Formats: sequence, structure tokens, C-alpha cells
Amino acid sequence: MKRNQSSEDYLECILLLSREKEFVHRVDVARRIGVSQPAVQKAVKILQAEQLVDCDGMHIYLTQKGESYAEYIYEKHCTIKTFLQNLGVNELDAERDACEMEHVLSEATYGAIKQFVEKNK
Repeated sequence: MKRNQSSEDYLECILLLSREKEFVHRVDVARRIGVSQPAVQKAVKILQAEQLVDCDGMHIYLTQKGESYAEYIYEKHCTIKTFLQNLGVNELDAERDACEMEHVLSEATYGAIKQFVEKNK
């Protein structure tokens, strides 16, 4: 799958909302990300075409493939945030920077960061 920051942000959002609520609605995603419902509708269509989400008209569900990918993105985000905090970056900046960095780091760089974080727990 081609890496796409917007798609990854939507998947991560849907994953986190599904942990908080029984059902994920487009309006919930729109509010969390700060976009319009038509923008969410467009993103959902793209994610459906990639077989990452399913919809029943009202609710959005991650497919097995989508959940696996969303979990990976979220783990990456958390690992990078922890890494930055270990370096002394405050939580708010670490959160913001992790949101950007999770999409652009190479697998090699991310692997090194993950290994560093695991060693320094």
C-alpha cells in the first residue's frame, strides 16, 4: 500500500474512536480530525477502495487489513512520541512532532528508534 499521510491519519482516528465507542460515525471522525463530513466521506471511499474500511451506511469499521495497518501506525506514533520525550521534549511538542514524523521516517530509522525506546524503558 502506498503511504499517504491523510489516509493514515484517518485510519489512526478510526482505530482510536473504535476503542472509545461501540460504533464509529463519520461525524465523530470529522470532529476528531477537524474536517468536514464530506471530506470524511471522500476519505472513507478511498479507504474502502483499498479494502481498509467497511461501512454499513451509518458506521465505519476497520477491516482486518485496515486494523492491522492502523495498529502499526498508532504504535509508530506512540514509539516516536516516547522517543522524543526521552530526549527531553515536552509532551505537547512530542505529540505534535510524532504526528508528522510517523509518516515520513524510513523503516530503518523507525526501527532504530523503536530499538532505542525498548532498550531505554
